[in-house]
Amino acid sequence: MTEGSESDTWEAVMAALRFVVEPDEGNSIWLAGLGVDFKIGGEDTGNQFSIVEHPIEPGRLVPPHVHSREDEFTYVLQGRVGARVGDHEATAGPGSYLIKPRGILHTVWNAGPEPARVLEIISPAGFEGFFEELGRAAETAADPAEFLQRRAELGEQYGLGFSDEWVAELTARYGLKLLGEP
Repeated sequence: MTEGSESDTWEAVMAALRFVVEPDEGNSIWLAGLGVDFKIGGEDTGNQFSIVEHPIEPGRLVPPHVHSREDEFTYVLQGRVGARVGDHEATAGPGSYLIKPRGILHTVWNAGPEPARVLEIISPAGFEGFFEELGRAAETAADPAEFLQRRAELGEQYGLGFSDEWVAELTARYGLKLLGEP
């Protein structure tokens, strides 16, 4: 190989990164029905993408939202996951992928009676910071109103908009509860 070749560059990148991420590695937070297990951060990928895993309680609905900066690619590891992306709705089981492009309102929920777990690829990286800050807000908010206010502020900071659209329909049709509801 010649000096400065693509292979040399790749070796330098690999030397700076973790080669294996063990199942129990990474920080975790809990958001009243949805977990966030941080696996690969943007600092590990040149900010090209990040990866988190989400355990989801049965019957939990993630509030409908739209990203302005990143796309999400969800791989179902365990359980059955419902999703609505724009006008499309589907249920996916283990081994399935869900694609949630930026700029399109979407939501997911645990559609089965057992816990679900998904792997989420976020591209480009950066949005994982939203989860970190939201976890701190969940721990420190004095009441639910303060948490929702902080979530809205973080949404603006991270280019994320929330919507109540579909909530009444999906919760009634599937017997779901929004994250944080008792």
